[in-house]
Amino acid sequence: MADSAGDKKHEATEYRRRKAREEGNVARSQDLGSAALLLVGVILLDTTGPGIFQALSEILREQLREPYDWATDPRTWMNRMLLIASKSSLALLPLFGGVLLTSILVHYAQVGSLWLPDKLIPDWNRINPLSGLQRIFSILNASRLGFGLIKIGLVVGLLAMGVWSRWDEILALGGASLETVSQFVWQTMISLCRTVAVALLILSVVDYAIQRWKYEQDLRMTDEEMREEYKMTQGDPHTKARRRRVQRELANQRLNSDVPKADVVVTNPTELAIALKYDPLTMKAPIVLAKGANLVAARIRKIALQHGIPIVERKPLAQALFKQVDIGKPIPVTEYAAVAEVLKYVYQVQGRKLPDLERMAS
Repeated sequence: MADSAGDKKHEATEYRRRKAREEGNVARSQDLGSAALLLVGVILLDTTGPGIFQALSEILREQLREPYDWATDPRTWMNRMLLIASKSSLALLPLFGGVLLTSILVHYAQVGSLWLPDKLIPDWNRINPLSGLQRIFSILNASRLGFGLIKIGLVVGLLAMGVWSRWDEILALGGASLETVSQFVWQTMISLCRTVAVALLILSVVDYAIQRWKYEQDLRMTDEEMREEYKMTQGDPHTKARRRRVQRELANQRLNSDVPKADVVVTNPTELAIALKYDPLTMKAPIVLAKGANLVAARIRKIALQHGIPIVERKPLAQALFKQVDIGKPIPVTEYAAVAEVLKYVYQVQGRKLPDLERMAS
């Protein structure tokens, strides 16, 4: 059985995925973007091409129709150039805008929103000749080269089949007019490019699926990587154990110092314990000096017995104080009457002078 630390048998955690993404390690196919741009560009040329050609032809006719002297005022020449550029840009805007929008959408669909300013810093290792040779002769680049040759062969085959299927039409163009030849060439180019673009898009989708699968496999984690990540994110278990031990010691020290100051300990009787103190001269209401459940409650009762602190069983009161009051805080008004009754009982048992409990209970 292969159960070594080198076996990547665990799915990647969210932390590992986030770190990989921050480093720019994402599943992405460059061919998918190129194929999508080619297909959209061909479709846009097919739909907007005649309009673009007509608009550019009209601009050219306007310039040829109005003769002017190039040696005139430079500002006039500059204004004319700006006018030509603006009209040409407006005519080409649907084509370029569609291609740009497609590029953004394809990139976002693959990697989402990703900003990596560190990648803008020049990496001198990228121009290291030795590193370059290693990248060139790597298995990954060899596979990409093979995939590229397959694409080239596919494109050449599709173009050859497209031309061969129209060979009779091509031979029949010998006596056709220039307009007929132009329309045939344009429609043939659009049709062939569309076929090639669809084929390349299918291949690029397959390539993206392979890249995605490889990305998931590379992100998988070994037992050692899981342990290291747990230490990094959650802390060393030994350190956490020491921290918990120190916290328990501090809590015990606080119990040892606070519980002996209490007037009474209210219990559940065994699950909960709440130590209360009331000084009518300095306090408006009794405060909770300490509270705890289970082992902590047992510790509070033990300290109370050692110091002669009365322990009174009041289940509803203990539950209410444990849930509602934090350590060092006064009890809520709703529990004044119940606590006053407990303190009155304790003072009577101890034979002590009763404090002004009426004011607190009122």
